Amino acid sequence: MSKPIVRVAIGLLFSHACVLVGFRQAHQHQGNKYEFPGGKIDLHERPEDACRREIKEEVGVDISDWLPWDYMQHEYDDVIVQLHFFYAYIDDTLRSQIQSPWFWCERERLSEFKFPKANQAVIKRLQWPPLIQISADLNAMTHLPPNHLFYYRPNHSDDVNMKAIDVTHYSKLMINWAYAIQLLPEAQKQLAAIHIRQNQLYTLKREDLLMGAKYIAACHDLKAVQFAQNLGCEAVLISPVQATATHPDAKPIGFDGLATITAKSHLLVYGLGGLKAKDLTQIKQCQAYGVAGISGFTH
Repeated sequence: MSKPIVRVAIGLLFSHACVLVGFRQAHQHQGNKYEFPGGKIDLHERPEDACRREIKEEVGVDISDWLPWDYMQHEYDDVIVQLHFFYAYIDDTLRSQIQSPWFWCERERLSEFKFPKANQAVIKRLQWPPLIQISADLNAMTHLPPNHLFYYRPNHSDDVNMKAIDVTHYSKLMINWAYAIQLLPEAQKQLAAIHIRQNQLYTLKREDLLMGAKYIAACHDLKAVQFAQNLGCEAVLISPVQATATHPDAKPIGFDGLATITAKSHLLVYGLGGLKAKDLTQIKQCQAYGVAGISGFTH
């Protein structure tokens, strides 16, 4: 006997690197577990419309601008669930309208809560490592610690053949857009992140970004950060925070400047420029998410 198929729309709501989470009551399917807001898609209803409706009913806020995040299917013992994920950013002025039992959870704490099995891949994707090691040496990725991403930034003269890189490394590999698009869409989704330089950023539109892939944009000012957020990036690299020998003419924004940008963005913010892994604590005090750098990231 075939299992029934249930179509569900899920709305991931983000606010300053936090995500909105609730708790399912015991009488509900997959009860006594935590969840993201959403619900069943009605017959002939578009998934995006269902997402907006469910969020308005459950959470208490009406958001019209939803971006597609991913599609997943999970088979339980009694039912097959097709999950259509969307995401949006909550303006600070709407936070007071959010209804109980929903609460804001820091991404790094999501693994502390018991979610349905169908959400395990979601949790994994939402939890970006806090440290990004940058190197032109691809072999350095072999000894990468578990809480790091590896941004492979080859020399300009290098001819990068993405198909020659072992796919088992993709889950911790971050690579620029120009190299990532050499890969098929499904392979791009396996990458830890796709990097977009600021000069590339302004040439792209929302439809250029692949649903299910993770994008991080290099930004030097608040204007670029806001553009990246509207485009559909999940994270940004802000630089330079401190003075660097490689870019002596670039004026550093300092930790105060980083904090100012972070306060006005809902993306995951990484500081870059003159920073080491040991600066993560100070970066966190700026409400930023992580640190990226070349030196001081190896063990």
